[in-house]
Amino acid sequence: QVQLVESGGGLVQAGGSLRLSCAASGSIFSINTMGWYRQAPGKQRELVAVISNGGSATYVEFVKARFTISRDNAKNTVDLQMNSLKPEDTAVYYCHANLRSTWFVSHRDYWGQGTQVTVSS
Repeated sequence: QVQLVESGGGLVQAGGSLRLSCAASGSIFSINTMGWYRQAPGKQRELVAVISNGGSATYVEFVKARFTISRDNAKNTVDLQMNSLKPEDTAVYYCHANLRSTWFVSHRDYWGQGTQVTVSS
């Protein structure tokens, strides 16, 4: 079994900062990409940032220069530092990992349970 557990969400005022963390545990053979998605009420889940196992990061346009994704391969963790938060960043943030649980299976996607981020104006 593989689990992704997020932490670090909460309520913050506009212009403030939050740091989200996610730890993958369980039967893990290798992890390809890790990332963060978000889903606001009434909207579809969307990509925020993704990072490869080599450390190459990709951000969507609306978070560039404000959010930073980082990863610790030894600990199977991925963090998202969010600065200059805006009310439109309010959403449930989900951790994602594309990984192989054992050597004889293909990579598949795993999701955390989500953590609420609320930015007040």
